[in-house]
Amino acid sequence: MTLVDTPGPDVDRSEPTGRQPVVPTPEPVVALDRRTLDAVLVAAGAVVTVALLVAGTLLAWGADFASDYVEDELSSQNIAFPPAAALEEQGRTDLLGHAGQTVDTGAEAEAYASFIDGHLRDIADGATYAELGAPEREAGAAVQAAIAEGADEATIADLRAEAESISARRDTLFKGETLRGLLLSAFAWSTVGRIAGYAAIGAFLAGGVMLVLVLLGLRHGREVARQRS
Repeated sequence: MTLVDTPGPDVDRSEPTGRQPVVPTPEPVVALDRRTLDAVLVAAGAVVTVALLVAGTLLAWGADFASDYVEDELSSQNIAFPPAAALEEQGRTDLLGHAGQTVDTGAEAEAYASFIDGHLRDIADGATYAELGAPEREAGAAVQAAIAEGADEATIADLRAEAESISARRDTLFKGETLRGLLLSAFAWSTVGRIAGYAAIGAFLAGGVMLVLVLLGLRHGREVARQRS
């Protein structure tokens, strides 16, 4: 019987290559001290707290300024709503809550602008100041043409009356639309002021929460320092 020398399973029969295995280089580990991290977070929280409180102060000032500005400007105009009976007669029952009141707030300015708009629509069948520009020019040209052609006085008088009527309605529309635009601008400013007031409240609340967190962070840092000492 011939015995064959069979290598064991852990014998490596591969040819040597002459290369050494590549060992990965460990990446450096940056260790951040807990006290340093707490100090950074507390400092960042303090900055955010100051920013929120400053923003809240500025927003509150802006809200007060807008409110006072709108009230002063509207009060100086001495605009007042008609009495309830007049509003009912004109079919403006939606404005009865403002009957007889002086316009000195943004909400009242918006309501009175709506009241003016209702009157403007009846002046020229819904036409605006800009839309009456062309008819006014045409009416004036018709008067001049009639005079140049030697038309009779009655015809010229009728044409002149029509031109003056259009001009008068256009002038009324200009005044009404201007007042309405000013009232709506006052309403817009009051809305901006109200939003600024809400934002100021939110900023103060957020600043208060951040202040509490900063104080808790400072207390935690002192406790950690006391435990390590």
